Amino acid sequence: MIRVLVVDDDFMVARIHSGYVARVPGFTVVNAAHTGRAAVASVAEHRPDLVLLDIYLPDMSGLEVLMTLRGVSHPVDVLVITAARDVATVRAAMRGGAVNYLIKPFTAGALTERLEQYADTRRQLAAIGSTVGQDQVDRFFGTAKGGPPPLPKGLSSTTCGLVADALRETGTDLSAAEAAALTGLSRVSARRYLEYLCATGQAELRPRYGTAGRPEHRYRWTG
Repeated sequence: MIRVLVVDDDFMVARIHSGYVARVPGFTVVNAAHTGRAAVASVAEHRPDLVLLDIYLPDMSGLEVLMTLRGVSHPVDVLVITAARDVATVRAAMRGGAVNYLIKPFTAGALTERLEQYADTRRQLAAIGSTVGQDQVDRFFGTAKGGPPPLPKGLSSTTCGLVADALRETGTDLSAAEAAALTGLSRVSARRYLEYLCATGQAELRPRYGTAGRPEHRYRWTG
């Protein structure tokens, strides 16, 4: 099992993210921390394999936490999950050795995809022995030639293009139900394609908050 520490200053968000992680086979949440200092202490105490790290923490920046974790005796990987979209923060996260960067808000599917990619890389590294070839290194660092990640099982590129066209041409955001009505798909199928477009950076998720209950998930084309 891959042991995960969830770090977010919002208790409810941390609980939601922990729930997302717990549903991914092969992953388990060992703790949740809500400050930078608590995150560093939790790494020492619980010795996770992976930290889901927010940038905006009340006592110190998540980037400071990232750099602090680079110096701890227990090796740990970091996946940044944050609302920060500025290039400086993304560059600093890369310099600090983050394995991935996921912008809030995101779907459970988007996080699941990145966790599965992380697990797959760990498995490949464990299986190849003591040396690697350049093509393997390229795959690990994401520099191998190729396009976006393959469509999940059961989805087709033709239908994905249909959903993408509907989202792009509408000029505003759509719910899964509205996308389904425009394309003739079921709401569940439309949502799966919309989540894939978010995961590949072609769309973004925008929750719309009402007076009560869960926020409505709206999707907007970003290209």
